[in-house]
Amino acid sequence: QVHLVETGGGLVQPGGSLRLSCTASEHIDNIYSMAWYRQVPGKQRELVAALTKRGGTTYPDSVKGRFSISRDSAKDTLYLQMNDLKPEDTGNYTCLVDYDGPKLPIRIWGQGTQVTVSS
Repeated sequence: QVHLVETGGGLVQPGGSLRLSCTASEHIDNIYSMAWYRQVPGKQRELVAALTKRGGTTYPDSVKGRFSISRDSAKDTLYLQMNDLKPEDTGNYTCLVDYDGPKLPIRIWGQGTQVTVSS
């Protein structure tokens, strides 16, 4: 079974930047969407960036202009570049990949990486 591993989280001061990576344990064919979500204890998981197989992107207003999602297919890696970070960006960031399995669509989640924005 394919696994996703996120890296790049950590503690950063407000206004700083981080780049998160999400790497698949093996090459995945027929990906049709990828995304990053953010989870804060006591709150609903929130979509922060999405990328379709054709390159279309979606961002909520809260991160638009500051976050950027991208993909390196050769490295089987999804990225989230986060700039001008704010304390409200603190959370556990998880990547999601949807792809066509042999018979049915398959959705896989990573284990998450913590981002803390604090002075």
